[in-house]
Amino acid sequence: MSTSSWLASDAQSPDLISDDVPEKRHLRVGFVALSDAAPLVVAKRLELGHEHGLTLELSRESSWAAVRDKLLTGELDAAHSLYGLVYGVQLGIGGPREDMAVLMVLNRNGQAVTVTPSLADAMTRTGDLREALASLGRKPVFAQTFPTGTHAMFLNYWFAAQGIDPLSEVSSIVIPPAHMVAAMEEGGLDGFCCGEPWHAVAQARGLGRTVAVSSDIWPNHPEKVLACRRDFVARYPKTAQALVRTLLNACRWLDMPGHREEAAGWLAEPAWVGAPRDLIAARLLGDFGRMQGRHALLAVSFFDEGAVNYPHPSDGMWFISQYRRWGMVGADALAGASRTANDVNQTALFEAAARAEGVPVVSLPASEVLCDGKVWDAASAADLGAYVEGFAIRAR
Repeated sequence: MSTSSWLASDAQSPDLISDDVPEKRHLRVGFVALSDAAPLVVAKRLELGHEHGLTLELSRESSWAAVRDKLLTGELDAAHSLYGLVYGVQLGIGGPREDMAVLMVLNRNGQAVTVTPSLADAMTRTGDLREALASLGRKPVFAQTFPTGTHAMFLNYWFAAQGIDPLSEVSSIVIPPAHMVAAMEEGGLDGFCCGEPWHAVAQARGLGRTVAVSSDIWPNHPEKVLACRRDFVARYPKTAQALVRTLLNACRWLDMPGHREEAAGWLAEPAWVGAPRDLIAARLLGDFGRMQGRHALLAVSFFDEGAVNYPHPSDGMWFISQYRRWGMVGADALAGASRTANDVNQTALFEAAARAEGVPVVSLPASEVLCDGKVWDAASAADLGAYVEGFAIRAR
C-alpha cells in the first residue's frame, strides 16, 4: 500500500473530542542518528501527530549524553532513548538522578558488534574469542555508546558469555554512534557495539566486519524506548498518551510491505541519519552481508502487532540486574527493582493508548534464552539476587 493510500485509509476525523485534547500540543522530541529512530522520522514525515492534536519538532542530538542532559533540563519533552539510559538516570548512576518514564518500546533487536577485519580473521581462524583477542598482544579496546546503555551491557554480556571478564580484560570507552566509523578509521578501536547503520557503513568501507548481532545475545531484546521525565507525564497525561498513539501508528506503518525501504530513503537524508540509503535499507530488512546464512538472524522489529511495544517492567529489571552484576549499584537497587520498574514503565498509559488505536495489548513478557544459556523470564525477575549470583563472571 502506498503512503498516500495508507494515510487516506487510516484517516479519522480531524476534530478531537474535547476530553482528548492534549494539554501541550507542540513537542520537541530528541533522537540520535540511527536507523531505529525510524518511528520518529516516519511520524514527522507523515505528520501522524496531527490526528492526535500534536505537532512534533524533532531535534537531532549528537550523543546519548546530550539526550539525557536535555531531557533533564526540559529542552526536550521526550526522546528516542536507550532503555538503559532511562534506568541509569532513574538510579543516579554516574550523574544526576531524576524520576523517569518509559512510555513505550520503539524497537527490538537491530544492534550489532563489529570488529576490525584483522580481528574478525583471527576469530574465524581460531574459533575462539579469547584466543583471537590474545593475538592483539595488548588489552583490546571496544567502544559502546553510553555507560548504562544497551550496548555497554550487551558487550559485557557477550564477553562474559565467552569467558572474558569485561571489567579487567577489556578497555571500554564511550563514543557516540555516528562517530564509530571515524574511530575505526583512526585505528584506535578493535571493535564497537551500537545501532545501525554504522555497522553497515564500517563494513562497506572495509573498516570492520559484523561478527554478532544483538539478537544473538538476547533474542527479541528491548532496545530504544520513548522516554520522558515522569513529571511530564503527570503534568501532561493526555499529551503523553497522544504521543504514544502517534508512535504506535508509526511503528505499525513500518511493518507494512515496502515501507521500510521508503523509510530508508528518508533516514538517508542529512537531517536524520545521513548515511547511504542502500546500507540503511539492507539492515532494516535483515540483510547482514557476510553474516547472512551463518544462522537465523533477527532483524530489527518495530511493531509485530503490538508485541514489540509493550513496556514490560521486567525488561527494566534486567538492566538493574546487570548494573548490580557489574558493580554499578548496591544490593538495595535489586531489592527495590520491581517497584522501580513499575514506577518507570508506564503500563497503564500505554494500555490505554494501545486500546484507543486498536493495538493488541501483549502484557505477558516472553521467556528468552540468552547467549550464555541463561533464561530470562518471570522467575528470574522474581529473584534478582539469585539471578545475579548465578553469573560466574561479575564484579566482586
